[in-house]
Amino acid sequence: MERRDLNASMVKDAMQRRRVAVTGIGAVSPLGCGVERNWRALVAGRSGIGPITRFACEDFPTRIAGQVPDFDPDDFIEKKDRKKMDVFIQYAMGAATMAMESAGLVIDEDNAARVGCIVGVGIGGLESIEETHLSFIESRLKRLSPFFIPKLIGNLAPGQISMRFGAKGINYAPTSACASGAHGVGEAFRLIRDGYLDAAIAGGAEAAVTPLGVGGFSVMRALSTRNDEPTRASRPFDRERDGFVIGEGAAIVILEELESARARGATILAEIVGYGANADAFHITQPAPEGRGAADCMRMALADARVVPEAVGYVNAHGTSTQHNDANETRAIKQVFGDHAHRLAVSSTKSMTGHLLGAAGSLEAVYTVLALREQVLPPTINYENPDPECDLDYVPNVSRPAAFDVAISNSFGFGGTNACLVLRRAPSQGDD
Repeated sequence: MERRDLNASMVKDAMQRRRVAVTGIGAVSPLGCGVERNWRALVAGRSGIGPITRFACEDFPTRIAGQVPDFDPDDFIEKKDRKKMDVFIQYAMGAATMAMESAGLVIDEDNAARVGCIVGVGIGGLESIEETHLSFIESRLKRLSPFFIPKLIGNLAPGQISMRFGAKGINYAPTSACASGAHGVGEAFRLIRDGYLDAAIAGGAEAAVTPLGVGGFSVMRALSTRNDEPTRASRPFDRERDGFVIGEGAAIVILEELESARARGATILAEIVGYGANADAFHITQPAPEGRGAADCMRMALADARVVPEAVGYVNAHGTSTQHNDANETRAIKQVFGDHAHRLAVSSTKSMTGHLLGAAGSLEAVYTVLALREQVLPPTINYENPDPECDLDYVPNVSRPAAFDVAISNSFGFGGTNACLVLRRAPSQGDD
């Protein structure tokens, strides 16, 4: 095929890209179990951060985290199956069950092969590794469970979900640190848009509030040590920020091809219209100078969505509450949006949830869907001391109503991995 014919074919294919709707959402987070509970906490500016109660950590420099307060696995998983699932898988199953109920999607033999399951996981079954290793030291193979490996590997989050609901399409777990959940949603979006799937269960899960998880990030000096004020510890873009607060949970979205979702009478919550993913290729933990990789990722996502920067009304920022990340993300937003950057609302919901690592990107995608649906901007709480390097509108401390049709959600991870999702307010029935 000649180049001009190939280009014409690519243009034709691009014009025929299918639209992708969000029809269901589920969330398990430090703000609680369930989407509406999460949204009420966000709008109220309520923090889910508190003292660690799961293990003794008196000798740790960081003794606070975002623990899920009210998750009961019995609500979602049969007892005989719980022993096969680390906590991160249990969270994923809970969020997926809520999302599927929200969507009302029925998977049967007619459509099973066209429904995928892509759930990102940053670390995986750390609790199972720690507990089993202690038992192994004491008794070697005598007390080693045959479920040990299936409990801890990342792909058993989407694997267990697919078996529960009968989804027989592509099934895997992106592992890209703090961008894992966003990559899960973004890759599912592409597969539906490009015709490989008709629907997907997508998102992220994590449960790394364990001695090794908290200890490992502590010795990196990545975590806040504001132990006496846990609800004020996560303070993205504030001059006094001193590190992120580790959190846990899962968030799942149900994505469907728009017309088929409409045909079955599904409620369209929002539309995903663009996705960008790239790498800084710079450092194992630090972002690229001046936010170059993040800026390129946002540009890629906007180009994929065919959305001009001036059309964006809200950015759900990665906003971790670390010195380098927040300043670099601010620079990246300025590079991409120019003068419009100062008219944008930018907030970090991590100020309330902490950083859910592999689940962060999907949880924040859920929050962005809700912000579009409700036309309300979640705040960045604990923003008290302006930083000259962070001088945008971070929706400080109090949520507010707003009229906007397009939003983006940023996720950046160790290893220089970046992901950006572009979402649009739910289209009306006749909208094209």
